[in-house]
Amino acid sequence: MASDTRRRVAILGGNRIPFARSDGAYANASNQDMFTAALDGLIDRYNLAGETLGAVIGGAVLKHSRDFNLMRECVLGSSLSAYTPAFDIQQACGTGLQATIAAADGVAAGRYEVAAAGGVDTASDAPIAFGDDLRRVLLGLRRSKSNVDRLKLVGKLPASLGVEIPVNSEPRTGLSMGEHAAITAKKMGVKRVDQDELAAASHRNMSAAYDRGFFDDLVTGFLGVYRDNNLRADSSAEKLAKLKPVFGVKAGDATMTAGNSTPLTDGASVALLGTDEWASARGIEPLAYFVDGETAAVDYVNGDDGLLMAPTYAVPRLLARNGLGLGDFDFYEVHEAFASVVLATLAAWESEEYCKERLGLDQALGSIDRSKLNVNGSSLAAGHPFAATGGRIVAQLAKQLAEKKKQTGGPVRGLISICAAGGQGVAAILEA
Repeated sequence: MASDTRRRVAILGGNRIPFARSDGAYANASNQDMFTAALDGLIDRYNLAGETLGAVIGGAVLKHSRDFNLMRECVLGSSLSAYTPAFDIQQACGTGLQATIAAADGVAAGRYEVAAAGGVDTASDAPIAFGDDLRRVLLGLRRSKSNVDRLKLVGKLPASLGVEIPVNSEPRTGLSMGEHAAITAKKMGVKRVDQDELAAASHRNMSAAYDRGFFDDLVTGFLGVYRDNNLRADSSAEKLAKLKPVFGVKAGDATMTAGNSTPLTDGASVALLGTDEWASARGIEPLAYFVDGETAAVDYVNGDDGLLMAPTYAVPRLLARNGLGLGDFDFYEVHEAFASVVLATLAAWESEEYCKERLGLDQALGSIDRSKLNVNGSSLAAGHPFAATGGRIVAQLAKQLAEKKKQTGGPVRGLISICAAGGQGVAAILEA
C-alpha cells in the first residue's frame, strides 16, 4: 500500500541549450534534436548515463505527426537507460511548468525516486499540413480497394494543394497573442515607457548573470551557440523607445513593439527532480524544493478576461492554499511573453476592484518588490520557445534560491507565474 505521506520534492538541477531566434542557428534542428541535446547535457552534468529514471515528462507546442512519442524518442536517443519511461504533455506556454508539476507529484506520491521534466519548441521546423479537402482525398486513396475507386478520387483532387502553415493566433478569436495582449494593455493602462524599461532590465539582468557565470551549470552549447542569441547586453529603454509598435496599431495608442515582446524562438530545457535520499546517495546537493503548483483558465472568448491573464487567478489560489501572501517571497519569476502582460498582471494584483470583482478577494492581493522580479533576466532577453520556458524558469529560480540561501542562511522562497495561450496560466512555489 502506498504511503499517505507526501515526500519532499527536491529540484536537483537543470540544463538547457541556448535559446536561438527562429530561422537562424537552429533552422535545421528538430524538436527531437534539441531536447535530446538538453537531456544529454543534464545526464553529463549529473553522471546519469545508464540510469533508469522514474519518468521523463515534457512536450512541444509545435509538433510534427512523427513526434507522437517525442519524449520517449528523446530518451532512446540519449544515454539514459532505455528502461526509462517517458510521456508527452502539452499546455501551450505552460507546458514546461506543467511537466514539472507532474514530475513533482510523482516524486511526492512515491511513484518516482527521480524524474526529469521540461519541454522544447522550434518555430523554424513548424509542421506544414495539407488542407482538409486534399487530406480527405489522400486518405480516401489509402482506403481504396480498386484502381477504379482510386481514379474516381484522383478526379476529385482540389486545384490547390491547400497547404496550411501554422499561424500564431487563437482559434476562437483569430487574434494573435500579441493583439490580445495589446487589448489588455490598453484596458489596464500599461504605459510604453514602463514596457521598454522592463524589457531593458531583462536584457541587462540576463547579460550580467551570464557574465558572473550564473548559467555555467545551467546551459550547454548547441550547434555553435553558447549564449541565447536574442540577448542584447547593450539594450536600453532609450534604444527600445525608437521602435515602432507592431501590436494594437489599428486601435490607436499602440505601445507594444518587437523590442518589448518576445520573438519566435527555438530551444529546449529540462529540470531534474527527486527525493533527498536519491540525491544524497549520488552526492547531489538539492538547489531547492518544489512546494506546490496551480493552474487556472479564463473566459477570454465570451468574457471580459484578457487572454494571458489566467495567472492572476492561479496565484491567489496557490497562495491561499499555502497560507502565504504575495509579499512573502524573496524572488518572483513572471514569464515575459510580453512586457505589457507582466505589467498588467502586477497591476491586476494591486487593483482592489480587479481582485474583488474578478478574483473574489476581499481586497487587493498586493504588490511586489520590483527589485526581486526576474533578477537574472527572463523571456524578453532569452527568448520564448513555448514549451521550453517553464523548464528554464524552474532551474533558473532554483539556483537563485540556492545562492541566496548560502548568503543568508535561509529559508528563501520563490514564486513562478506563467501565462499560456488558450486563456490558461500556471503558477508554482519553490523554496530552499
